[in-house]
Amino acid sequence: MNRFIINILILFFLITNQSIAQENIMILKLKDGDVKIELFPDVAPNHVNRIKELAKEGMYDNVVFHRVIDGFMAQTGDVKFGNSSSKDFNLSRAGMGGSDLPDLKQEFSNLPHDRGTLSMARSSDPNSANSQFFICFKPAPFLDKQYTVFGKVIEGMDFVDKIKRGDENNNGSVDNPDKIISFKSL
Repeated sequence: MNRFIINILILFFLITNQSIAQENIMILKLKDGDVKIELFPDVAPNHVNRIKELAKEGMYDNVVFHRVIDGFMAQTGDVKFGNSSSKDFNLSRAGMGGSDLPDLKQEFSNLPHDRGTLSMARSSDPNSANSQFFICFKPAPFLDKQYTVFGKVIEGMDFVDKIKRGDENNNGSVDNPDKIISFKSL
């Protein structure tokens, strides 16, 4: 009888643990394919909640990658000026906007900015992250402990690598940029 109860408890734990893990997996749909992302709520709970909230509302759908620097990162997430299907879309202002929600306090950690890391973009104020984020093409240790890491690409980095690059003489600004098709929880 005790063995039966233990087996039931183990099964319950496995099912519960799997559903908790699934709620921290998101799919970033790009023109070339789907990118599977694992979020880190234990490291950056407020930033993860913000990303999930905006994604659930469809705020990231059709948002352009306005700043893409080869060998560094691809930046997106300006839900105000960077949404190509919005009346407020303005490519020359993309990167200057955010959501209507308040800015977030930094949640810096010891997680490194490795290839595939997702991290929040911000101004010079460490407590100014809002909706914009970037994905690292390669390690960027100079960003460590200065920007909030909130996730990592776990599948589909080859699709991230295909995002159209910007003009290196213009801080990575992209003409006719690629965009997020959708960003959803699993």
